[in-house]
Amino acid sequence: MKVSRGRNDFNPDDQGSVIAACRRNNASAQRALIRLYYGYVKSISLRYSANDQDAEEIMNDSFLKVFSNLDKYNETLSLKSWIRAIVVNTAIDYFRKNRQRLVTEVYDELGMPELKDLNEDVISSISADEILELVRKLSPVYRMVFSMYVIDGYPHKEIAEKLGIKEGTSKSNLQDARRKLQALIFKMYPKVYDAYELKPLPQNED
Repeated sequence: MKVSRGRNDFNPDDQGSVIAACRRNNASAQRALIRLYYGYVKSISLRYSANDQDAEEIMNDSFLKVFSNLDKYNETLSLKSWIRAIVVNTAIDYFRKNRQRLVTEVYDELGMPELKDLNEDVISSISADEILELVRKLSPVYRMVFSMYVIDGYPHKEIAEKLGIKEGTSKSNLQDARRKLQALIFKMYPKVYDAYELKPLPQNED
């Protein structure tokens, strides 16, 4: 990626001006765009990766793709959504490229309870940061399917196409991922389950 060392001929408070300068390979404008979307890109990269090193690679590749493809960006559309699509696709590419290595880095599930019943209320009862922490402990395929479907809203058909799996496999992986998350909550946040166990059962009305 070429960068310009010229003067800051852009308005850092005007997104259109920043984008135009980035298209001219202005290094200062590129840094401004990175600062603006760094946290957003990082949050997506983190939930698609098991560790900070993988997330960092996804982030770097994503920003390179953003700058390389800015000429294709339609400014009538949301830049944030456009960047999100690039980051997610970069994470998918990273997963497919490193699939063989990633499958050996699965969270140690020894000692985790096998929960047959899925209770969505239990999963939704913990914070977004806590869910992110647990999602990163899922196996790579479960993490990809859960993030793509639940968080980024991809349909199972598109998930299957992007990951190279069957649509039915995507659906079953999602259910398995939710059960694994519930088991992780049971192990790491037992008080959540205690609260549900203490709830009184509904009484039958005569």
